Amino acid sequence: MGFLPPSERKYRRSPRSLLLPEKHRDVSGQFDRPEDRLGGASYWGAVFNLSTTIIGAGIMALPATLKQLGLIPGLIMIVLGATLTSFSIETILKFSRASKSATYSGLVADAFGVSGRNLLQVCVVLNNLGLLIVYMIIIGDVLSGTGTKSVHHSGLIEEWMGQHWWTSRAFLMLCTTLFVFAPLISLRRLDSLRYTSALSVGLAIVFVAITAGITTVKLVNGSIEIPQLVPKLDGLSAFWRLFTTIPVIVTAYICHHNMLFAVHPIENELVEPGQMKSIVRTSLMLCVSVYMATSLFGFLLFGEGTMDDILANFDGDLRIPYSSALNDLVRASYGIHLMLVFPIVFFSLRLNLHGLLCPHSVAIAYDNHRRFYLLTAFLMGLIFLGANFVPSIWDVFEFTGATTAVSIGFIFPAAVALRDSHRVATKKDKVVSWVMIMLAVTSSMAAISSEIDGILSSGGS
Repeated sequence: MGFLPPSERKYRRSPRSLLLPEKHRDVSGQFDRPEDRLGGASYWGAVFNLSTTIIGAGIMALPATLKQLGLIPGLIMIVLGATLTSFSIETILKFSRASKSATYSGLVADAFGVSGRNLLQVCVVLNNLGLLIVYMIIIGDVLSGTGTKSVHHSGLIEEWMGQHWWTSRAFLMLCTTLFVFAPLISLRRLDSLRYTSALSVGLAIVFVAITAGITTVKLVNGSIEIPQLVPKLDGLSAFWRLFTTIPVIVTAYICHHNMLFAVHPIENELVEPGQMKSIVRTSLMLCVSVYMATSLFGFLLFGEGTMDDILANFDGDLRIPYSSALNDLVRASYGIHLMLVFPIVFFSLRLNLHGLLCPHSVAIAYDNHRRFYLLTAFLMGLIFLGANFVPSIWDVFEFTGATTAVSIGFIFPAAVALRDSHRVATKKDKVVSWVMIMLAVTSSMAAISSEIDGILSSGGS
């Protein structure tokens, strides 16, 4: 029978886990008894289940990274991001098994104690808070529209109903919050969202397929210009601005704080549990294919006019048959997808914030009703305000991507490997970990410096 190390036992808040099936765990909370394994889950079923924890709102900003970097460097960076993510996830899996940890925070607690665990949870809270603000900004773009100082891109409701106070961005986001998000985030168990999650995956596939189809048609009829293959560098500031794309790419791959929650149930049901490493790699290959397709087709379709949120581009004449209907279908499919994924990310946000505020309490779903609903309302209020006052998803991605996302995705896994509390790290693990830390710190500092320089420059002008 497995055992739980002191660091994991000390911080366990409840004998039950909200995301892990009760009947599959032994008294220590681990999945180490052969008789507990259900068996029968297919390889590809596990791949698709794991992929749903990775693909999210970051995909909407990827075409804009190609506009900044150029087609060739942009696609290379997307592949590089997947490669580093693969290593970091495999590191988490390897060391979680060595420490008998069922969660990412438990793994960090095993290596660095309560301080490390709290720091990771702060990063998860800030990252998820920023991500949900991005979700709501994109939903606002879809429903009401967005634009720059010179160009306005209309939203669905604004196009259908005209410009009125009840088609304004703030009012439509308030209605979405009250009538869509509020019922979904009030559910106490993540399992209650399994059907909406399945629907959301299908809608994401619809978005990618339609975008690829539109671009292919326009390539055939010759109405697409040759894209920018390399970045335009007209000065030192333009060079440093290239680094602002790194946080966006990192954010697109962040799934680490959900990995063990997703992996243990999947692994528990596999006929051959040893396939898990291959499943992780195949899932990332699937995700990078989706990311590259979206980035490539989106950038080819809109070129230098590509918006930070590419959904905002789908409001004009695409110069193909049924242009208006396709525009509406693309925006509606991914807008609804984000509405359905929103409560899943919110669940993780609420769970981690509750863990920080009430470290010795039972899990939030089993806590008293007043605390559950007060915390839910507080977080939803912050997200709503952030979505109304943050001008662009790029700004959020730059902040969270350059700080919390790189910490969750690269710095913490590398630090755990270098700490090597259970003496399982190889020389390769330690070398790659040092490389990941140096790349993460260097690129984050460059991105933050570039963003500050951009703010000061715009303020001065």
